[in-house]
Amino acid sequence: MSVCENYQAIEEKVSEACKKAGRDREEVTLIAVSKTKPLSMIEELLPLGVRDFGENKVQELTGKEEILSQKDIPEPEVRWHMIGHLQRNKVKYLVDKVSMIHSVDSLRLAEEISREAGKKGVCVPVLIEVNVAEEESKFGVHMEKTEALIREIAKLPGIQVKGLMTIAPYVENPEENRQVFRNLRNLSVDIKGKSIDNVTMDVLSMGMTGDYQVAIEEGATHVRVGTGIFGERDYSLK
Repeated sequence: MSVCENYQAIEEKVSEACKKAGRDREEVTLIAVSKTKPLSMIEELLPLGVRDFGENKVQELTGKEEILSQKDIPEPEVRWHMIGHLQRNKVKYLVDKVSMIHSVDSLRLAEEISREAGKKGVCVPVLIEVNVAEEESKFGVHMEKTEALIREIAKLPGIQVKGLMTIAPYVENPEENRQVFRNLRNLSVDIKGKSIDNVTMDVLSMGMTGDYQVAIEEGATHVRVGTGIFGERDYSLK
């Protein structure tokens, strides 16, 4: 199947999951995770109206953004999502290129984003990455420390805390991650109820190729699908 056919198949499943959960399809943003994939694959999807793309590495995102920004692409413009771990020394290359950073997991990183946002005169929407399953191999703040971190980050200029993100464990059966997604959703509702200034909690970024339908059923507003759209990644190219 072509990239476009893959995307349309995923789109159908997203719609099915929304229907099953009694949600409007417009509530869920499908992010095509294009990391390690050539720009030509992204360009194949543009005629379908696909505009949300996710990248893990700053250099790859900014490189693709630079080339695409010079092309005559029909409106709306492409929206780039930084979904990978972000190092502080790379922030300056990114803040004015992304529509959202999904992976803020420390106050020091947020402070760097704030500083660079001030220099570029932008306000950066961010999500706080939460390690719900407390996997040692994963980045992210633990659930019980999330609210305190958000309260500190929310004070910074040039940043708006839009919600939460998690990377669930790799599992064969997506049902095994349902509780992970539910826990993040509950945390989001709890924090939203605190009415913290500069915090909206409107975004829940959770669910990937193996479990995005379950994530949608549990309240995801953004799902990040790479392999399901672009096929397996060839990490030998990196």
